[in-house]
Amino acid sequence: MKENIQQIAFRWPIGFKADGIHIGLKPDPQKLDFGWFYSTNPAQAAGMYTTNRFCAAPTALTKQLVSHHHQLQAVVANSAIANSCTGKNGEANVLTERKLIAEKLAIKPDLVGVASTGLIGAQLPMGKISDGIRQLKTAANTKVTEAILTTDTHPKRISLQFKIGEQLCTLSGFAKGSGMIAPNMATMLGFVVTDAALAPNTLQPLLQELTGKTFNQITVDGDTSTNDMILVLANGQAQNLPLTVANPNWQIFKAALHQVLAYLAQQIAGDGEGATKLLEVNVNSATSTDEAQQVAKAIVGSNLVKAAFFGADPNWGRIISTLGMTSAKFDPENIDLAFNHLLILKHSQPVAFDPKAVNRSLQQARIVIDLNLHAGSATGQAWGCDLTYDYVKINASYST
Repeated sequence: MKENIQQIAFRWPIGFKADGIHIGLKPDPQKLDFGWFYSTNPAQAAGMYTTNRFCAAPTALTKQLVSHHHQLQAVVANSAIANSCTGKNGEANVLTERKLIAEKLAIKPDLVGVASTGLIGAQLPMGKISDGIRQLKTAANTKVTEAILTTDTHPKRISLQFKIGEQLCTLSGFAKGSGMIAPNMATMLGFVVTDAALAPNTLQPLLQELTGKTFNQITVDGDTSTNDMILVLANGQAQNLPLTVANPNWQIFKAALHQVLAYLAQQIAGDGEGATKLLEVNVNSATSTDEAQQVAKAIVGSNLVKAAFFGADPNWGRIISTLGMTSAKFDPENIDLAFNHLLILKHSQPVAFDPKAVNRSLQQARIVIDLNLHAGSATGQAWGCDLTYDYVKINASYST
């Protein structure tokens, strides 16, 4: 299917508009902190949300909207302040944001989603938020992809194009995430928009399936945020025949959405706070997909493994010990392991290798760990990053 999908420079699909501005939530006036994106018509919507029991007000209320109506037309987002653990005031502020956006666009409040990310416990300064909503333009720039960033070092965005029948469709996604990245998504906001038309009740199960293979398979530090959310909006303005699961073109759309989600997930993992390297773990020949994914996630989540790769140290014993702590089924006498395609272990026995050559390889910005369990035919994949001195520096003074 990938031959039918082309990556292009980031652009908004037909019918989507967006803008981002600085309203004073961040002290640096050069850093954007508030934005929106919207469709000129109501769009089908699907979402996945944090599993943290302290669910932030914007996340909870947006989840409720999407779960009940399966539609959105606009999303407003801010960084710097999470609006989490803010009680009834926080909930009221979300309702106010929705109302003001709805009035500006002349749409129903139930079509407006709200997202926030940043410091937990602080109330939103609603004077600045109200002024910001008045300032937002009906433009089509990429500034909102910058306005959602916190400790990220760069925007994370991607656009793909593909044909459904004779109609050219665009699928674009952007995300933020750098720390508090852990199972069942991350401290992340992710947004994907498309002009493709989909049949009702098809988008949510697809997003749930693909999130399990992408965003749920990244980790930076093992912490799950209160504000995690990914939303997908499909407004149908490409005017293709609405896709059903039985339609042969469904697989093209599914492959494109998977590619966007996987790209954004890897971008988040590689931009972990203080990170210098993206770690990719591929587990092969496991007894089940669940076990393969469990093993891959455990390895990228091990602090000892992450620290070793920061130092470009080929300490394969840390991989093996992490594997041994999982519940996956395998024969401890029959494991193969490779770093950047350089064989390190064969049938659980060390293979002679040049330590200097492996060390040079492990200094690359992307490190691939391939693990063969020789126990079945299932595969799994996960992404993470190395553990650096800067991670501690960033998180030792996050609120000050």
